[in-house]
Amino acid sequence: MHEGLSLLYVGAVLVLNGLWMLGRIEDREIQVINYFAGGVSLAVAAYAAFGPGADAGSVRTAAMTLLFAFTYLWVAINRRNGSSGHGLGYFCLFVALTALPTGLLQLAAAQGLWGWWSGLNWLAWSALWFGFYLMLCHRPRLQPLMARTSLAQGLVTAWVPGYLLLQGLLA
Repeated sequence: MHEGLSLLYVGAVLVLNGLWMLGRIEDREIQVINYFAGGVSLAVAAYAAFGPGADAGSVRTAAMTLLFAFTYLWVAINRRNGSSGHGLGYFCLFVALTALPTGLLQLAAAQGLWGWWSGLNWLAWSALWFGFYLMLCHRPRLQPLMARTSLAQGLVTAWVPGYLLLQGLLA
């Protein structure tokens, strides 16, 4: 259930960040969803790492979740302080390079639809965060493409699956 909670708001933040990159949401406003999604993901990760029943698997899940929670919090802070985003860009490269083998390992161990979906999501997130790195550090002209990619991935990899998990329609 915690995964659905986190994914629902990851979907919201990816979609809204895509709209923000397209100029449809102001810097001051986009901070709200980034702080919220980052905070929700941080809380889910903390519970997984330190809550009752924490084990090696839940700590691993927490570590991976924190990659994204920290990204959203960093976006919010950058919008607040007017930073260039280069530091965030290099962190996005770290996320992309961490998500890539995670996706490959998930696919290698996949059993059933959820396992395949998870592995493919990690690969999609790796590509998205690599695109953010390129956009923030080297190719600002990629922003319209990254905005649309963020919108699409927010829907497909997070919002819809998160909603289905919360409704008990996906296991």
